[in-house]
Amino acid sequence: MIKKLLDMPVLYLSRFIIENKSEYYNLLAEVRTKSNWIGWVLYMLKAVEVTSLNSINLIKAIKDQMAQYKSGIRKELPKVYSQDLLNLLFRHPYTRIDHAMEELKISRITATKYLDQLAEKGFLIKMKLGRNVYYINQPLFSLLCT
Repeated sequence: MIKKLLDMPVLYLSRFIIENKSEYYNLLAEVRTKSNWIGWVLYMLKAVEVTSLNSINLIKAIKDQMAQYKSGIRKELPKVYSQDLLNLLFRHPYTRIDHAMEELKISRITATKYLDQLAEKGFLIKMKLGRNVYYINQPLFSLLCT
């Protein structure tokens, strides 16, 4: 039986490979034509190293941003702040009223009030697309898109 260890990849090696595509294809060809496994393995180890360092830096930046939000929300909206709310805001770069209701176990009115207050204070950007309203955590979105 195959056991699934992770729900999603921890390292996004494809970015490194795409950014170094010519080297990737050259080394892959050398494995086929010259049996240059050492070059290939060293390339892949470099990919893991660079990707790991980038992931560590991203995690640190997200933690820093979370700490800033925690402090800011506690100061600006102390009645709204909770660790569960903070986690919701950083689980994805956006949220919706339904997500807040489900995650925080609160009513639609309360979820709307919390998210609107966070948007008014500049923690989120409120955006209506069609019939749906999204609350975007722009700093998190920016971190994830770099």
